[in-house]
Order: sequence, then C-alpha cells, then structure tokens
Amino acid sequence: MELIKKLNIKLENAETRDFLADAIYPETDKKLPLVIFVHGYKGYKDWGAWNLMAEKFAEAGFFFVKFNSSHNGTTVEDPHNFSDLEAFGNNNYSKELSDLGVVIDQFVKDPYVDDQRIILIGHSRGGGISIIKTFEDERINGLITLASVDTLERFPKDEALESWRKEGVYYVLNGRTKQEMPHYYQFYEDFEKNVHRFDVERATEMAKAFVLIIHGTNDESVSVKNAEHLHILNPNSELFLVENADHTFGSKEPWTEKELPHSLNIVTEKCIDFINENLK
Repeated sequence: MELIKKLNIKLENAETRDFLADAIYPETDKKLPLVIFVHGYKGYKDWGAWNLMAEKFAEAGFFFVKFNSSHNGTTVEDPHNFSDLEAFGNNNYSKELSDLGVVIDQFVKDPYVDDQRIILIGHSRGGGISIIKTFEDERINGLITLASVDTLERFPKDEALESWRKEGVYYVLNGRTKQEMPHYYQFYEDFEKNVHRFDVERATEMAKAFVLIIHGTNDESVSVKNAEHLHILNPNSELFLVENADHTFGSKEPWTEKELPHSLNIVTEKCIDFINENLK
C-alpha cells in the first residue's frame, strides 16, 4: 500500500505561535476518518515509536495526524529536541487546547478527510487535554486515551506551591536529556483562572463521543487507577488494560527497531478495531 506522508507542515496559531504537524494516510479516492494524536508532557510528535504507530493507522485506512504543541519546548527549526526551554516554561493547558483546535480546523478541511468521523487519541497529559476537547467540540466522535491522567491538577502542593509562587519558577529534571526544564508560575495561574474548564472528571462524564480508555497495568508514571476512575465516570466507555505494560507501552526514545514494541502494537490494533466497530 502506498502511503502519503506530509511531514513538518507549519501551522499558524495567532493565540500561541507556529508549530509543526505530520499527516500520514493511504493513497485513495475515499474520504478517511481523521485520527489526531495528542502527545503528553515532555513529549513530541516524533518521540519513540509514534511514527511507526502512525504508519500502522494509515495502513489501516485512516488519515493520521500528529503534531508538536507550540510550547512543548521544540521549535519549527528543531522539532526533535527541547531547544526552547523558555517556551516550555511558558506552556499551559490553554495553549495546548488552542493548538489542538487549530489542528482540527486545519485537517477537517482536507479533501481526503471525512469530517463526520473525527477521533482524538491522547497520551498521558494529552489524554486529559483530549478529554476536555472532546467535551467542548461536538465535531469529535471518538476519544481514545492512552495512559491518561484523570485530572490536570498536577501541581506542587502546600509549601512547594508557595515557594513556586514566590520564586516564579520551579525546575524538573528531564531524565533522558538531563535538562533542567522550567515551569513558570503562569502555568498554575492559567489553571486557577480556568479551573472549571479544565475539569477532566466533569468532561469525562459529559463526553458524547465513543470512548476507549487504555492503560498499562505497570504504568510507573500515571497509576492505572486513573483509567479505572475515568471508566467509572463514563460507564459507556470501554476500559482496556494491557498486562505488564508501562507508561509508553514499551516504547522509548530513541526507538531504533523497525517494528512497534509488543505492547504498543497491541494498543494500536485495539484502537483500530475500536474505531472500525464504532465509527465505520
């Protein structure tokens, strides 16, 4: 099967800044379901095995899009590294939701896309963002979360929060790159200002899309209890647990193999089946 790959498409967002997206889809004369992948915290569109996952979706007959959120620390010139830590420090949930809106608006107009079949797949923090967007945007018919958080209120507490307010910044070490990554206090201020909008629990309860919740039982970053909680909040959802899978379903950066990791392959096949059963 011939795949069309349009890589590093520059998108403009007047509310944030320019960022890059990829579109991968089969050569066809049919309109295809649009699947948009939303990366998580310290993630980016080309991390690990996401490219192999994208190809598998395209081979299965989907128009697959992945993108770098505008303030994830990468740049238009350097999409594979956290070369702009100032932007990373100025990221917040409002910006991530705004960027996702731009992506949807851009690709829903593509002549190869069926605008009646739009699916979001969010990993980790991107899961929380995808849940909120699904509630807000009635165009979205399907929602799949991968190792998602069940709340976006994941901030320092008590004395640490007060120290953050006073200092204006706190740093988190990136274990892979060894960079000290800043988080400016505006991040928390943005959350407080939009606390009702960013209520993942309420958005999960109210989401009208078909929902699939996927989580690894050995997730070291986001407890599997988050997935179980999301499923309780939306009883119409399907919960799919991957035995012994970690937070990235066996993927890591860099991923040099030619095949998907075993757990991520299981996840990808489950996603494809779920979309075909509910939205084809």
